[in-house]
Amino acid sequence: MAHENILVVDDEESICHILSVILAKESYSVDTALTGAAALEKITATQYDLILCDIRMPDMDGISLLKKTIQLHPDQMVIMMTAFGTIESAVEAMRDGAYDYLSKPIKAKEIILHVRKALERKKLFTENIYLREVVQEKFSFNKIIGKSPHIIKIFDTIKKIAPYKSTVLITGESGTGKELIAKAIHYNSNRRNNPFIAVNCGAIPAELLESELFGHVRGSFTGAHTTKRGLFVDAHGGTLFLDEIADIPENSQVKLLRALQEDEIRAVGSNQTVKIDVRIISATEQILENKIKENTFRESLYYRLNVVHIELPPLRKREIDIPLIAQHFITRWCRKNDKAPLAISPSAMESLLNYHWPGNVRELENVIERAVLMADDCTIMKENLPPKLFQKKSDIHISLPDDQFDLKKIHKDVSALVERRLILQALRKSKYNRTHAAKLLNISHRSLLYKIKEYKLECEEEVS
Repeated sequence: MAHENILVVDDEESICHILSVILAKESYSVDTALTGAAALEKITATQYDLILCDIRMPDMDGISLLKKTIQLHPDQMVIMMTAFGTIESAVEAMRDGAYDYLSKPIKAKEIILHVRKALERKKLFTENIYLREVVQEKFSFNKIIGKSPHIIKIFDTIKKIAPYKSTVLITGESGTGKELIAKAIHYNSNRRNNPFIAVNCGAIPAELLESELFGHVRGSFTGAHTTKRGLFVDAHGGTLFLDEIADIPENSQVKLLRALQEDEIRAVGSNQTVKIDVRIISATEQILENKIKENTFRESLYYRLNVVHIELPPLRKREIDIPLIAQHFITRWCRKNDKAPLAISPSAMESLLNYHWPGNVRELENVIERAVLMADDCTIMKENLPPKLFQKKSDIHISLPDDQFDLKKIHKDVSALVERRLILQALRKSKYNRTHAAKLLNISHRSLLYKIKEYKLECEEEVS
């Protein structure tokens, strides 16, 4: 089913009506304007996939409207129409940015053919934007480095599930490469030539997330000055990657569940549904089962998202992969910085292997980037690595009660104690700027607010 939105501009109401009927039969969404001024107002407020515009109009001729439209939207697709067609007007319209030119009277088959060609051209142009720096190899398995059993098993899973539309839930600590796995699934599927769109659900304010995902119509809420297509429509035919899915607010969870069940969405403020063909891949570092117990995540949505589950292991559990990943990043950062290829000394590699990598692969890349810059000769030495790598796990001390021997309770209490201390330390370092603290902790702002409330750290802030 077509989703394209078309604007017909003609000072003859009968022409607007006839074209609306013809295009509506082809499942296009059609809007009309009887004057150039009215059309310009609509074009300013709404995104159109295609505009059909008459050249001869009393208040503002089609060429003038075309020029103003191209100024607003340089990539706008426009087909000009006229009953006074001449070579000169056709050349002028094409020179000023029109895609095509039609002479009246226009036959139904002719207009449908030209509209389809224009929209296909727009689709190809859009795909080129997405794929300009992306070839299939970029996100094939050779970009996921590793030979550990964990990674080999993930490779096998991706090969099996990539061709299908089933939803995938990717879990793992921050920095383990969840988005890279999502891209590998997309670019090894038959959707590879269509958009891959990623959105961080935790980074968008709750009141705006619904509009971002599903779109909104003009005037649907304060500040909605234009009609906006949502990411679901933008990702039609491709993949939508929902990162930090645990942070999606409850009202958006309901609409997401409906989108998954019915393959259709409804923009905020609209009473019309739109069919969509989108594969959903979601990711989180949180434990969704706990969120369900806390009544902050819908169990029905969890089962819809979790048809296939891929759990990424932390880097500390795949030590065999560290030398391979390190060498991959050394090669990458030497090339980016125009440096000759570097080797890595045994003592430096030993330090990488001994470190516990709380930031996982992302932290390893940062360490290697620094080491490449700091290396003087042809080899990365131990002294080129940051001092934090030389702190052993045994150097971290936590006070425990002398009369407590229950291992399960101690493990739970210690985890909470460490987390509370880290959050408090981040808050103090950021001078209680919660946005900055969330970045230091590498968690979403919403997650930080939840933990501040859980650990009663508002009181700490008040007395500080």
